[in-house]
Amino acid sequence: MKLGLGSYAFRWSIGIKDLQPSTPMTAMEVLEIAHAHGLRLVQYADNLPLDRLTPNEHRALKARADSYGMSLELGTQSFDAAELARYIPIGERIGSRILRVALDAEDALIPVPELAAQIRDLLPDGKAAGLRFAIENHFNYPSSRMVQLLDAVADEALGVCLDVANSICAGEWPMTTVKMLAPYAINLHLKDYQITPDPYGVGFRIHGTPLGDGRAEISDILDCLAHCPDDMSCILEHWLPQTFDMEATRRMEHEWLERTVAAAKRLVPGSH
Repeated sequence: MKLGLGSYAFRWSIGIKDLQPSTPMTAMEVLEIAHAHGLRLVQYADNLPLDRLTPNEHRALKARADSYGMSLELGTQSFDAAELARYIPIGERIGSRILRVALDAEDALIPVPELAAQIRDLLPDGKAAGLRFAIENHFNYPSSRMVQLLDAVADEALGVCLDVANSICAGEWPMTTVKMLAPYAINLHLKDYQITPDPYGVGFRIHGTPLGDGRAEISDILDCLAHCPDDMSCILEHWLPQTFDMEATRRMEHEWLERTVAAAKRLVPGSH
């Protein structure tokens, strides 16, 4: 697999909601960090939306990636046909092969045939731009419903961006999600997590860890994806919790990434 950096590895350095750094990390800076770690691509998600950049900035980003022998991917949050139509030419401009779309609770309210029809309408323009749509399993979109959607569209230009932990929120144990969606996977989001009991016995919390330090069954996950092509991208992310010291949290993003990249190069076949 091709190891890549997801922009959500730097959610705190880029800024999210009301937690904005004085100088947010830019798309070019994310690319430079990925290159410094020897990664082969960057996937820009909705926390660093590329539609806010100009066409010249898109071309500059691609030129820098080309100079490093790297590739770029992009993505959006929630299904919005107009937004996806706007992103298709951006994807073509930066040479992306993937347009990732994270589905969530609001999308689950759209009847599957209706959502399938809207996606089907976008596929010809996506194909012409060299793109495949990768639907990500997100917090509140059940994987069984995603399978219904994928089978309803039934087009090789539509597949799954498989996140190994997101669907815990939808009531699925990770390997259940992986086994259900692996046959459709065209993109992988790899992260790790831990389940920690409350010290007073009041339930437990699920939180992120650097890759290899948590409960994710990485070997089993990768075995389920053994049928995927060698050039499929494996995007590294993490769920780093915020602390009371946001500057320290942002420094920790770099520390976690270093540990995650080292683990990925050790654990993911063909990633060196």
